[in-house]
Amino acid sequence: MLGNTDPTPMIAVKDLDRARKFYEETLGLETIEAMAGEVLEVKSGGTKIDVYRSECAGTNKATTLTFPVDDIASEVRELKDKGIIFEHYDMDGLTRNGDVYEAEGMKTAWFKDPDGNILSLIEA
Repeated sequence: MLGNTDPTPMIAVKDLDRARKFYEETLGLETIEAMAGEVLEVKSGGTKIDVYRSECAGTNKATTLTFPVDDIASEVRELKDKGIIFEHYDMDGLTRNGDVYEAEGMKTAWFKDPDGNILSLIEA
């Protein structure tokens, strides 16, 4: 049944043009308009993410999307150079080192898209 499908993550935004600029220019991802311009297909590796317009954009208080990376420190520096501001959260079991949080065997960092959706990097 559903175990044989490839699900598509969906991210709600209020402004598709602003989202396109963020995902293309800031994050360096490929975008393609779909559904008569109502959806922006974003490609990251082999994953397709649908970004769509919604008045509920940015209301989720949890991480929406995580990017696995090989060198989190390098990715954080590159994103900061592009104007990304990293989020800081107090979480049990994680130790903050600048903008990166560390636990045994993993490192993570959180940031938001222009609509307030929480995105993260993870190095494991």
